[in-house]
Amino acid sequence: MPEIEMREALRQAIDEEMTRDEKVFVLGEEVAEYNGAYKITKGMLEKWGPERICDTPITEAGFSGLAIGAAMTGLRPIVEFMSFNFSFVAADQLISNASKMYYMSNGRFQVPIVFRGCNGAAAQVSCQHSHCVEALYGNIPGFIIIAPSNPYDAKGLLKAAIRDNNPVLFLESELQYGNKGEVPEGEYLIEIGKGKIVREGSDITLVSYSRMMDFCIEAAAHLAKEGIKVEVIDIRTVKPLDMPMIATSVKKTNRCVVVEEGHLFAGIGSEIGFQIMEHCFDFLDAPVKRVCQRETPMPYAKNLEAETMPNRRRIIDAIRETMK
Repeated sequence: MPEIEMREALRQAIDEEMTRDEKVFVLGEEVAEYNGAYKITKGMLEKWGPERICDTPITEAGFSGLAIGAAMTGLRPIVEFMSFNFSFVAADQLISNASKMYYMSNGRFQVPIVFRGCNGAAAQVSCQHSHCVEALYGNIPGFIIIAPSNPYDAKGLLKAAIRDNNPVLFLESELQYGNKGEVPEGEYLIEIGKGKIVREGSDITLVSYSRMMDFCIEAAAHLAKEGIKVEVIDIRTVKPLDMPMIATSVKKTNRCVVVEEGHLFAGIGSEIGFQIMEHCFDFLDAPVKRVCQRETPMPYAKNLEAETMPNRRRIIDAIRETMK
């Protein structure tokens, strides 16, 4: 299989789905003439024209509402947020309309829409461009939340998301757009709600998603040299969560560390930890430990940014403490 960057895998997914279904279109800031802020839509304006690759003003609430209305009438919009922090400007549209319309209309209106873009930290973009949104939107019934960690998963999951009839938040990491991985040339989909065992082990389960998977894989490889066999699980989909896969692993290893880029209090790791307690309590030999972003807005300075974020060292320390 050819190796391609994450951004190219995402571009291929969008292009293939636009070819397959004429109801699919893209809108957002700088997606057309500028080829996308991160070049995900490079060359697509020339191929598809301005009716299907649509530049918008800097009006997140406006173009999100427009896209939700389009989805309710049968189209399949893909909305790009340059940063998911900017989705807060459109929060009422997402929370009050996109996530609830199917329920409020008694099933008369489906909302097949994908909101995609950068989630979490990049390189020195400070606190107003670095927030992880999955715990916030995860509290809202009606959303599917996907956070891929590699090009293969990104393409297969985005294609599945575009075909889904529910509103999907597709969270990407700006720091992973240049990451390369093998991606098949033929069509494939990845089932939403199914995690993946990235590395098998028997001593402890390490659960994560998105960019944090890079650190988890590094930590597991480092600890393997000491004879500690870490089972690494990429949940891929935050909501719905593949709890059966996590529970099966924890029942085998009897220990678990959960890693997320988001903050400690009321995070995704809190939910996963509780569900492990609920389903696997009798199998645990140690408390579930979490590695998260520290409870502070993201600093701008490089050294403070590095100290705030989860990293390989903190993951290794958490695993060693859990193994005591």
